[in-house]
Amino acid sequence: METYVIFRDIAIILVAAKFCGLAARQLHMPSVVGNIIAGLLIGPCVLNFVQPSDFLSQMAEIGVVLLMFTAGLESDTKEIIRSGPKALAVAASGVIVPLVAGTALFLLFYGQADTQRNLFYEALFIGCILTATSVSITVEALRELGHLKGKVGTTIMSAAIIDDVLGIIVLTLISGLKDPNTSILMVGVNTLAFFVFSAVVGYIIFRCFKWMDAKYPHTRRVPILALAFCMAMSYVAEAYFGIADITGAYLAGLVLSNLHDAPYIERKMDINAYIIFGPLFFASIGLSTDVGDMDSKLMLFTLVFVVVALLAKIVGCGGMARLCGFNGSESLKIGVGMMNRGEVALIVAQKGLALGLLNSMFFTSVIMLILISAIVTPILLKVLYQRDERLGITEE
Repeated sequence: METYVIFRDIAIILVAAKFCGLAARQLHMPSVVGNIIAGLLIGPCVLNFVQPSDFLSQMAEIGVVLLMFTAGLESDTKEIIRSGPKALAVAASGVIVPLVAGTALFLLFYGQADTQRNLFYEALFIGCILTATSVSITVEALRELGHLKGKVGTTIMSAAIIDDVLGIIVLTLISGLKDPNTSILMVGVNTLAFFVFSAVVGYIIFRCFKWMDAKYPHTRRVPILALAFCMAMSYVAEAYFGIADITGAYLAGLVLSNLHDAPYIERKMDINAYIIFGPLFFASIGLSTDVGDMDSKLMLFTLVFVVVALLAKIVGCGGMARLCGFNGSESLKIGVGMMNRGEVALIVAQKGLALGLLNSMFFTSVIMLILISAIVTPILLKVLYQRDERLGITEE
């Protein structure tokens, strides 16, 4: 692809995302829904104006990293610590229930038609894909609704981080069934080491930023160096510890969230995310969707796959939240907020393709899950919060 074509593609994406986002707002839906639909319309599935490319994927990855960094900056660390045990329980249940449901669903559809030795491993991998939670769209929806810092929003964010760690452990375990050299113990050690590393380095970085914040308040060097810290944490998480880059980005934001200039950093990050990287990320979900090669059985499987995936998170996370003391309304919001899939599910699916544990024909099913959950999640959250407002129900 010629280098200059990327400018045309970006121009088309930005214009389509902006107008579809405005249309979504007019219909009382979050603008991110419009951005995703924009990608669907201009992508291979409908008009075919823009083709997915490695460059657009990399730009979209920067978008989700910035989004999670901003979410970390907005987070209340005291509330995260307070909700830690409950978030762990919610995350664990949100991994176990989808894993079992996805495995059973695949065996129900394809277990009788194929007797190859790694069939059960493939079924387990389908279940592993369903364990992944991506809260980037949930974060944006909660921010638009003004509830990101509430008890529900904080629990979702905390549970999502733990969910990411648990999902990596599950992925490594299932991969190890195919590759005996893979060590689940080593993954656990690496995960623990990353959080220890984040705590130690984060404290040092926080003290440096606190000094700089006091000496040079509201200067551009503060958000620039904060962005560099975000990117460094994202890189270190992936390259040295095998943790998703978005986890490193969120923790970087969390480290800086108690700075006096945290809102200033957040505003500067929002400019980049709002103008280019955010729309590219959300539109890329729609761009990746192509339903042209699906047969009737795969279409039926995809439909049931999506329904089971959404319900499994609601039942697993929402049900556990109810057992942990949240009321019915809060539990339902947590379940709905955790049901969105995104870049983590794609990473898991691509890993399955590379290991030979996932047939390429199921990749479209994963894309459809990401697309539908990305559209349904913010809409349902808005409906639930508006219902509570009408009934006079508020978070404790």
